[in-house]
Amino acid sequence: MSRTTTVFDSIDIAADPVFVYQQVSDPTLMGRWSPENRGAKVAQPRESTYVGMEFEGLNKRGRARWVTRCVVIAAEPGERFAFRVESIGVRKPSIRAGIATWEYRFEPADGGTRVTETWHDDRKSWPNAAVQVFDRIVTGGDTFVEFQRKNIHRTLRNLKRQLESTD
Repeated sequence: MSRTTTVFDSIDIAADPVFVYQQVSDPTLMGRWSPENRGAKVAQPRESTYVGMEFEGLNKRGRARWVTRCVVIAAEPGERFAFRVESIGVRKPSIRAGIATWEYRFEPADGGTRVTETWHDDRKSWPNAAVQVFDRIVTGGDTFVEFQRKNIHRTLRNLKRQLESTD
């Protein structure tokens, strides 16, 4: 039996697609919206996000803390931002494996922007039984699909609230 490996949701935000892209594509800002991410450290100084840019994502769930190493795979202003999570660890991202890909698409909608956030499970080599056990332990009972569906919804709602109050 195959498992679901992709979850997405969308929301309309009353702001320009380029402005929304600029906010979302800066990984140091993600902690403002995400219920789990607490921002990021970008390795190289930059004026904007670019394909190949690396960053360490700082994450928290309950009392658990971890760091991920991520690589930007799409940086199209006002249209698309995506990154792949390539390694993970407690203090530093030392366990290298396919973990996840996150993508954000931006399209004009009713005088604003429709933002679609997508999570793709990159744990292809994991047996389904191992995924089910692992997911329920680290999420407190959910599969990652259920867990990420809730997180994406909250992230998008928080993004809308903050960007509409500052634009």
